[in-house]
Amino acid sequence: MAGSDENNPGVIGPANIQRGLHGGGGKIAAATGQRRALSAINRNIIGDPPYPCAVTKRGFSEKPAIDAKIPPIPVNRPITRKFAAQLANKQQTKKPVPSHPISSESEDLAIIDVEDCKPMFVDHMEEVEMEDVAEEPVLDIDSCDKKNQLAVVEYVDDIYRFYKKAESSGCVPSNYMSQQYDINDRMRGILIDWLIEVHYKFELLDETLFLTVNLIDRFLAVKPVVRKKLQLVGVTAMLLACKYEEVSVPVVEDLISISDKAYSRREVLEMEKLMVNTLQFNLSVPTPFVFMRRFLKAAQSDKKLELLSFFMIELCLVEYEMLKFPPSLLAAAAIYTAQCTLCGSKLWSKTTEWHTSYSEEQLLECSRLMVSFHQKAGMGNLTGVHRKYSTSKFGYAARTEPANFILEPSF
Repeated sequence: MAGSDENNPGVIGPANIQRGLHGGGGKIAAATGQRRALSAINRNIIGDPPYPCAVTKRGFSEKPAIDAKIPPIPVNRPITRKFAAQLANKQQTKKPVPSHPISSESEDLAIIDVEDCKPMFVDHMEEVEMEDVAEEPVLDIDSCDKKNQLAVVEYVDDIYRFYKKAESSGCVPSNYMSQQYDINDRMRGILIDWLIEVHYKFELLDETLFLTVNLIDRFLAVKPVVRKKLQLVGVTAMLLACKYEEVSVPVVEDLISISDKAYSRREVLEMEKLMVNTLQFNLSVPTPFVFMRRFLKAAQSDKKLELLSFFMIELCLVEYEMLKFPPSLLAAAAIYTAQCTLCGSKLWSKTTEWHTSYSEEQLLECSRLMVSFHQKAGMGNLTGVHRKYSTSKFGYAARTEPANFILEPSF
């Protein structure tokens, strides 16, 4: 390999170093050892690189490399701007190469100029800046209740997951009335509409009303009842619900009086025993009210939204066709419909979707039925809910204009 610099262009000698410094385009480390040019190494060993910017393999001499501490150069790795900047910083911060000659037994190294080796694809590729898409966060609705032991923040999510699994136990077939030979769904609606007024007159808890309706449906789904005993079933169901939910329970004589003394005390007590035995004393079922409280909290509701939501769902209690929806969906759809009614546009946040586990599309069918009930709430014979929510106590919620845009096919 010995020879003059002029006769052997593949050898980097002092003369070639001067030409590289003054007329060449790349930076070449000063070295007195005999080294082959990078282009010659690439052509002889692995051929032309697939990309002009690719870092190719090092050329190997016939003798094995002595300096094993030198890290290998990555093969065929495109030099990106970030990687080139890192190399440039290393070149600037690297200590000067000592002037003493390198041993002839060391491995030949390829010296790469970062500035000359620019990636080809950068010139014809647009730089696209990734815009940060601000997704709506799911809020921690229980953060304000962490110090409230009655809120059971540690267990509330597990409790509602259990409610969601157990709600089917409180549901009835949506066509159970076909098994009744003497009553129909219209009679059921009249009974519940009357019970809503009784519930309002006695100033009972909301939980009591929803449990009363649940007990009536579950009993009628398995026990045939003649029409003259239907009101007795309703009164007895309210008595059981009061015993379960209320602190101060109405006496039997009050319920007999409110039903125009159509039944005796003995009849009420006998029907009470029949109902609890038929239902196997299972009164602990998730009703729509259970989910309403949680979902309203997720919706960050105010009093106006709360009253309108309960107006929507109480309209559904009277309607037999709404039995096809589970209690959790009824509660979520009532809140969704109320939000749309107040805002004049669809509104369903990520937080409410997360806690209800229902998307907007899943609620539309039920919501459209609620809007239709809202439109005709003050008409016909079943107007108990409308009269109740037309008072100042309930914020005149029934006077709110229905969200008719939900009924549009394109919505």
